[in-house]
Amino acid sequence: MMHHYLAARQELTAPGSPFAVSEIVVRDVPIKVFTSAPPNMRVVWELTAAHADKDYVVYEDERYTYADIDAQVRALAHLLRDVHGVGSGDRVALAMRNYPEWVVGYWATIAVGAAVVGMNAWWTPAEMAYGLTDSTPKVLIADDERLERTLQVLDDVRAKAPLHIISVRSERDLPADASRWADVVDPANAPAGLPDTDIDPDDDATIFYTSGTTGFPKGAQLTHRGSVHNLMNLVFMTTAIGAAEAKAVAAGEIEPPEELPQPEQNVFMAPTPLFHVTACNCLLHPATLTGSRLVLTYKWDPGRALELIEREQVTSLSGVPTMSRELLMHPDWEKRDTSSLRSMGGGGAALQPDLVGKIAGALKGKGAPSTGYGLTETHGIVTANSSRFFIEKPESCGPIVPTLEAKLVDEEGNDLPAGPDTVGQLCVRGAVVIKGYLNRPEATADSIRDGWFNTGDIARIDADGFVYIVDRAKDMVLRGGENVYCSEVETAIYHHDAVAETAVFGMPDERLGEEVACAVVLKPGASLTEDELRSFLAERIAKHKIPAKVWFLDEQLPRNANGKFVKRELRAQLIGE
Repeated sequence: MMHHYLAARQELTAPGSPFAVSEIVVRDVPIKVFTSAPPNMRVVWELTAAHADKDYVVYEDERYTYADIDAQVRALAHLLRDVHGVGSGDRVALAMRNYPEWVVGYWATIAVGAAVVGMNAWWTPAEMAYGLTDSTPKVLIADDERLERTLQVLDDVRAKAPLHIISVRSERDLPADASRWADVVDPANAPAGLPDTDIDPDDDATIFYTSGTTGFPKGAQLTHRGSVHNLMNLVFMTTAIGAAEAKAVAAGEIEPPEELPQPEQNVFMAPTPLFHVTACNCLLHPATLTGSRLVLTYKWDPGRALELIEREQVTSLSGVPTMSRELLMHPDWEKRDTSSLRSMGGGGAALQPDLVGKIAGALKGKGAPSTGYGLTETHGIVTANSSRFFIEKPESCGPIVPTLEAKLVDEEGNDLPAGPDTVGQLCVRGAVVIKGYLNRPEATADSIRDGWFNTGDIARIDADGFVYIVDRAKDMVLRGGENVYCSEVETAIYHHDAVAETAVFGMPDERLGEEVACAVVLKPGASLTEDELRSFLAERIAKHKIPAKVWFLDEQLPRNANGKFVKRELRAQLIGE
């Protein structure tokens, strides 16, 4: 199979093919690009005219077609330009849950050539003030909860720059100069077309803030070129796997896949926040391009998610791995009709190998597990792995996308020799690397050197070009001079049937410098002792990697807004700063 996959990639990227790759120079850096890539994301939105009558956004019990959303996009785009003077080089901040208005605000802002500032919906008033003063948007579109926090710091924000507020789904009293969405966004009387504008491929499309688990978050500048290429990378990776399987079937090496009825419309569920690249760039974008339906929820709840999967016949669910695990463990998994699912998995964190097999088994041959590795700084995916290749290499996040080059470096930034046994910090260069960090030239220069972005992740690349993320450079325990990679220990712990969640981290030790520790949440009704866990791990990992301290917690592990475990907070909770 692997030789078919490599051959398919080569054919798909050859001159004259739909995914032909060429090289251009951007900001004095040679980068790989798709020759036929659309110039900007506005063009992607304009292509949706072909899907006008299809369902586009389903939010809980609300339903909107592409034509419904398009009318709102046109109305808001003209309001932003004609009333608030928003245009090229300006910004509009979106601060809300995954409401349909987020989607409208996104495409309307993109359409006038401005950049969307994705405000973290979990931010405190002080963090809201930081994000708004750092990005200086002309307009803030906010729901009731985010509005309440913003009003506490509005005077301080406006002392730095003017800011107009449009409230969404709120009955709260507003400042005299603020607007309510329902009063100013009038789809029934929207102009027939979008405002005219010129958009350069390297203009900012979005400002997404990094998680900020240490210090203030940095605003990553994602461009139209990068967003378009991430979208095409997603389509390419799926196409390449399909082409490889077709070659293997033609060669008689594998049985043809089961003939499954094609859904009338592909349906994506977006369980993670739209203010991150996972849901925005890797779900909203491909769903929109392909005329698919996007299912949004008020908040993540596995029981409600299963209800909607059954009702909407969801074909693809992509979130953080914790969400897939919670769905499979939920008592309603066997009660609900999940037969429509063709893909389940996601990114944002490593999909543990045991979960790959569990997903494959749960989908019963009608679908496949999938994962992607990427960062905000790469507009989305760096690699992708799914189908037979994921089952064959469950510890790998897949091969590098075609518009990126990759290399491994040591702690001093020196290139390491290529080879399947080489382990180093993964660096990538290409069309999907961000322009930089907003107002942070030093941080930009530190992270991006000669176009190469240092992911901060420790990786190895096998002979087939598949990447294995060993761990975060910052998520490693240095125990008596030995490196212990936390993800390896977590993977071993997850193989125990009693474990629902776990996080591994370092704790201070006078003799060794650091010792390995972990927090564990058990499945309902399960029991496990510290000694039993250590005995279980002794058969799977080296002695020095086995946690010296185990905390069993009754509540789920702390998460950030994107569903990732926040180890810094957990560590402080259990052992102090």
